This record gives sequence, structure tokens and C-alpha cells, in this order.
Amino acid sequence: MRTLIALALLSTAPLALAGEDERLSPVTDPVVKKECGACHMAFPPQFLPRRSWQKLVDGLANHFGEDAALPEAQRAAVLRYHLENAADAPGAGRAAAKFASSIPAGETPLRITETPRWVREHRKVKPDRWKSPEVKSRVNCLACHKDAERGIWED
Repeated sequence: MRTLIALALLSTAPLALAGEDERLSPVTDPVVKKECGACHMAFPPQFLPRRSWQKLVDGLANHFGEDAALPEAQRAAVLRYHLENAADAPGAGRAAAKFASSIPAGETPLRITETPRWVREHRKVKPDRWKSPEVKSRVNCLACHKDAERGIWED
């Protein structure tokens, strides 16, 4: 009987692991949470490839019209975390690979909301939803994805 129970449990393990591999990891680095989260949700690095994060962090002095420049130690920590966990980083997972593979090799997107995967995932959202008072913009993920900061992106 114990053998049957053990076999039953082992047979479900690949399903559990596959589910975890399909998720984007939440941001865990305290410097990234503090510095990026001061103005907006700290987005999971798996949304963009390394080349995009390099360009974004290098351009923090003019970050979408805002001066988000950081002291060198914090800037280096933010960059390191994003590069190590980017969509195209080794071991980033299946969900990250889907974002990475949707971006043409010659492109370096700076806006997550303009990546092919993001656009495809949000194509059914009606345009007026983005302008509603509780959403306001496409980067307000938490308006619709209440558990996004925990890595859960279901609606």
C-alpha cells in the first residue's frame, strides 16, 4: 500500500513542477524592490531580455521622462539582479522563455507593454479599461493582477 501511495505522489510531481516553471518569479531583491518599487511596481526581470535591462538601467537619468538615477552601488545591484533574472538568462524558466522568444533578436524593447507576448496576452482588454480611474495605464499591473507582486498573474 505504501508503495502505491508513493508512486501516486511521484506521478503528480512533474505536474506541480511544470506549473511552477510556467510562472514568473516575483522580485525578491530588496534593493530592486526599494528603488524600482518607489515609483512603480518592481516588474519581474523575466519580462525583458538582458539587452533591454542593460539599456533601461544605463538610461535611468532619463527613465521615461523622469530622473531615476541611482548611486552607483544601487545601480549596479539593480542591473546585476535584472541581468541574472532576465527573460533570456540561463535557467529563467518556461514563462520567461516565452517572453524572450516573442522578441525579435534585433529589437531591444524598453517598454514591457510593447513586447509581442504582453500585447498578445492583453489583446482582449477593451481600450476604455486602460483609461478607467482604477487602472489609469498599461503599467498598473496590480489593478487587474492583484497577486502580481507574488508572481501570480492570473486575472
